[in-house]
Amino acid sequence: MPDVRVNGVRLYYEEHGSGDPILLIHGTSSSALIWGDAVDAAARLGRVIVYDRRGCTRSEQPSPYDISSVPLHADDAAALLEALHATPATVIGRSYGGEIALDLASRYPEQVRALALLEPLVMGLDEDADRWSNGLIDRVRAAASEGIERVAEVFIREVLGMWEELPAELREMFTANGQAILAECNGGDFAMDAATLAAIRHPTLLVTASDSPEAFRRVIAVMAETMPNARVLPVAGGHFVNPSEPGVLAFVRETLGSQRRG
Repeated sequence: MPDVRVNGVRLYYEEHGSGDPILLIHGTSSSALIWGDAVDAAARLGRVIVYDRRGCTRSEQPSPYDISSVPLHADDAAALLEALHATPATVIGRSYGGEIALDLASRYPEQVRALALLEPLVMGLDEDADRWSNGLIDRVRAAASEGIERVAEVFIREVLGMWEELPAELREMFTANGQAILAECNGGDFAMDAATLAAIRHPTLLVTASDSPEAFRRVIAVMAETMPNARVLPVAGGHFVNPSEPGVLAFVRETLGSQRRG
């Protein structure tokens, strides 16, 4: 099982396929295990890199690990891409992973070819979305006061609208990452103003799900109006958007093909 040490922490990663790099960044509570068959689908298009973010599952958890942030994880992603000689990469990020991908493109633009963002929740763009996110963070912190093993269930129920319906192995993974969930919540919301968003000129696909909490759709709508090279892909289902959605794969294929023609 390969790993690499970046920014003072050991990160577990995997590579699948060959060709132009495609980096997948998972959301809060999960790991590279969450991508499932989507890895094989993406690996037919290029060299897929998946990894467990710091503090999650097979990667090192700093001690103590009480606080984390989107910029810290974006720094990790940038260092990982450099260490693997995998730039520029098409970056697919789900939820918190989408926020990381966005920050990566903003601060390390030369490392990113294109972005596929699966319902990131960027703060400072919509007041209702901000209130929902702040309420979620408050509920996670309250759950932590009852025991760290309670954190994942509270978080997942709020975001995905389910818990018992999930496979046991997923519930176990989420629960084991309770400290990482709390650390990311303690790091505060990731905010980006309109001017910073407008400066991100990479081809961008914004994916919004029909049954996810409204906050995600509200933020996506503002991002679509602000980012100059963004388009929106509506999909059915909840917040757990599958990166092997045909529209996502078509976007990746298009951006890679455009680069090769160039």
